[in-house]
Amino acid sequence: MINVKKSRCISTTFFIFGKLKSLIFFMATKGQILINAETGDEYEFIETAKDTLGKSLKIRLKAFTKGELVPNHFHALQDEHFEVLNGELTVFLNGEKKQIKAGESITLHKNIPHNHYNSLDEPLEYIHTVTPALDFELIYENIFGLTQDGKMKNGKAGLVQELVTLKYLDSKSYLADIPVGVQKFLMNTIAPIARSFGYRAAYKKYSGIEK
Repeated sequence: MINVKKSRCISTTFFIFGKLKSLIFFMATKGQILINAETGDEYEFIETAKDTLGKSLKIRLKAFTKGELVPNHFHALQDEHFEVLNGELTVFLNGEKKQIKAGESITLHKNIPHNHYNSLDEPLEYIHTVTPALDFELIYENIFGLTQDGKMKNGKAGLVQELVTLKYLDSKSYLADIPVGVQKFLMNTIAPIARSFGYRAAYKKYSGIEK
């Protein structure tokens, strides 16, 4: 069941999803909030690529889920900045784990392998800024959608989905544990074939567009 409520902004809608076989998503808009009805994890788009003319993407997250949601990775073209509002953000960087507490912040620069997640039992709330924005909001929307559809077991969508995402999105994110040359070779050979089987980097049901 989908509950639709008015938000603080007249033009904004809350979309709350539980376990659904069919999900409805739209292009990211300022003030849009996605809530995972099963975990309570909340994603609010504070500034989209459209709002900043592509300069950055800013999202507020409130995470109840504990543990890693995605594999260790790095971004080829974008920096990430995390400002912790409540709780404690665990960051894996340079082979070490760091704890970023409320009131603290950290910038993860492009091409540096990392991960970030909530390792505590209490909720974690932070502001995530990606510079430049490119199409990074599609990553958020599709990770959320795939998770809701049960297609990301333990935070991982599988190698084929990762390769399709890597090839067809402008926001290039490489897995940290596989040589980049191997990933590029695989994405150029497997990803086009995978598309013929329905794989997409961005699914229309999650983002309103398809890539």
